[in-house]
Amino acid sequence: MNYEDLINCMRCGMCLPHCPTYKETFHETASPRGRVALVRKIQEGELEVSERLLEFLALCLDCQACATACPCGVNAGELVAEFKCERKTREGLSFMEQLILRRLVPHPDRLERAVIPARLYQRSGLQRVVRRLGLLKMMPRPLERMEGLLPTLPPRSLRQSLQEITPAQGEERGTVGFFLGCVMSLVFAEASFATVRLLTALGYRVVTPRDQVCCGAPQMLAGDSVGLREAAHRNLAVFGRQPLESVVTDCGGCGAELKKYGHHLAGSSSAAAFSAQVRDIAELLAGQSERLRPLLGPLPLTVTYHDPCHIAHCQGIRRQPRELLQLIPGLQLIELPDADTCCGSAGTYNIAQPAMADKVLARKVASIRNTGAEILVTANPGCLLQLKAALATGGRQVQVLHLTEVLALSLDARQTRAA
Repeated sequence: MNYEDLINCMRCGMCLPHCPTYKETFHETASPRGRVALVRKIQEGELEVSERLLEFLALCLDCQACATACPCGVNAGELVAEFKCERKTREGLSFMEQLILRRLVPHPDRLERAVIPARLYQRSGLQRVVRRLGLLKMMPRPLERMEGLLPTLPPRSLRQSLQEITPAQGEERGTVGFFLGCVMSLVFAEASFATVRLLTALGYRVVTPRDQVCCGAPQMLAGDSVGLREAAHRNLAVFGRQPLESVVTDCGGCGAELKKYGHHLAGSSSAAAFSAQVRDIAELLAGQSERLRPLLGPLPLTVTYHDPCHIAHCQGIRRQPRELLQLIPGLQLIELPDADTCCGSAGTYNIAQPAMADKVLARKVASIRNTGAEILVTANPGCLLQLKAALATGGRQVQVLHLTEVLALSLDARQTRAA
């Protein structure tokens, strides 16, 4: 950890109104500047690490809204994450962390097999029985929450059904790599398939390496810096096999992590070059808006857009998704108040910190419903999971779609009219 990053905090308080946990507690220890102060005192030897102190730090969502607001560029979320990595490096991973982070997550085949029981649970009708009888109340609380977030799973992961090379439609104008996120492939395959459709419709040849691995975000969340670097090295090798114009992803969390490979593997020119190639799908499509516009048909829908933290704050992508939605004829975009405020998902935060996650989520859901929109559009799997579950119950239902799903619907509308 760079000590200068810690002392750059002026304690001006500009971050306070942007921090979701501070807005819920008004406690200094639940604020970005409070967390920076705690980590600094630990580094300076004035504080000892205790369970209570770790609880304060664990409340950080790492949404990085503080970094957007900070006039000095201090990123409290990243500083807390780096502190956790350094501590985990000294202490080592637990048996369960070893099992998940080293034996499961880096192996796509194993991840796909691990999802089979959940798919059978849904397709057999057992899920309906369990929910109808209220049997979830008998499960451990984390397992109950995880089950409640589970949407209808696709029959197969997209990695299994998508060809490694998807040819361009019409004249080929270039080749891009597609980084297929784990959750996107396993849970939101339809959205990622829509991403490939959009790319090929624009004339791109799409390369989706089957042996790519998780971006490393779960390892980063758990403080496993070794596992993170191993994932980075593997993906650099996989995507470096052939020249690509860009490496495109439709997962905000993956995109944010891939763009940090140059930082995680400091001194590696190949890592820096790879990170510079990474594009969120909204970035690439917005840059091709004039070519995309004629391909889109009318959708008489009222939508609003939620900015995922890993896209808005980590990557600075705000304008492009909105511009893309406004390309669609007949679609009305209603701006969501505090659109870039975290929904409370934050990786596994909603499982590890359920009480705070629910408070943050309640604010977001009320704001979405107040817009009157029939569809909420977003672009990160964590947000999709969190908001789909919340907006399906407890009031007027709002459909939740990935940005690429809405654009693909518009593609279909155009093709239907042409036929």
